[in-house]
Amino acid sequence: MGKVADTVTDFVLPIAHSENLDLIEVEFVKEGSDWILRVFLENKNGDLTIEECENVSRALSAVLDEEDPIDDKYILEVSSPGLERPLKSEADFQRFKGELIAVTTYKKIDGQKEFIGNLVDYKDGKIIIKLKNGNEVELERKIAARANLTFEM
Repeated sequence: MGKVADTVTDFVLPIAHSENLDLIEVEFVKEGSDWILRVFLENKNGDLTIEECENVSRALSAVLDEEDPIDDKYILEVSSPGLERPLKSEADFQRFKGELIAVTTYKKIDGQKEFIGNLVDYKDGKIIIKLKNGNEVELERKIAARANLTFEM
């Protein structure tokens, strides 16, 4: 995470928890000429509602207006991480065992950088995936650039 994302994470965590929501990720990215501050939340008890997003957005906007930690003009987006939710914590990997995931690595392993399969386990810092061909691959989490749920069409 960058400095802005880290700072916003500190602000949004208590707000999310007060709404009984989990913070999945904060990102601050430039898209075209706009800076976008995205906050991804999850409601483990069901689908994230528009009202929950609005409540967090309003409360976070008030804190950001008061603290003014971002020099650039930006657009705030508060939403669910969607179908391809990122897997960030050990708890995420444990929770989504058996689900179809995609892992992209920083370096090639056996000639490839992308692995798609069912999450078998996560232990000792290693992601274990059963690939479509039936083989299992064990990937060090530290070499995973991205890990997320995925779906087949």
